[in-house]
Amino acid sequence: MNEFSHIDEQGKAKMVDVSEKKSQLRIAKATGFIRLQEKTLKLIRDNEIKKGDVLTVAEIAGIQAAKQTSSLIPLCHPLQISKISVKNIVLENGISATSEVRCVGQTGVEMEALTAVSVSLLTIYDMCKAVDKTMIIENISLLDKQKFDLES
Repeated sequence: MNEFSHIDEQGKAKMVDVSEKKSQLRIAKATGFIRLQEKTLKLIRDNEIKKGDVLTVAEIAGIQAAKQTSSLIPLCHPLQISKISVKNIVLENGISATSEVRCVGQTGVEMEALTAVSVSLLTIYDMCKAVDKTMIIENISLLDKQKFDLES
């Protein structure tokens, strides 16, 4: 069995030391979904939700959240993120959120991508809770993570 990298010799939680790892281009993509009633989706499409432009506000919230991931999740490293994109797409029975996060660093950006999607969906929930009591956030998952060596 692999050793847990976030546990010290005494079994206490610790932040992983990545100082010996080389910097690489790190990319992570995540997705999630919020199930909404048809009438709620119409209000969103028609920009008639009283709190404002749901899709844009939720995308910006996701971007902001990704930048704050190390403040939210105790053992995450603060990263110098070079790109965050969050896209929300209205589908027949809800909204699909996807994110992509990039950085050049010594550790990956999976948690930032997952945080972006999660907070984007939570923002949709918050903006629509007055009109839809049946919303369900589901299927938040990491789609892909990659790392590439930098040219010397």
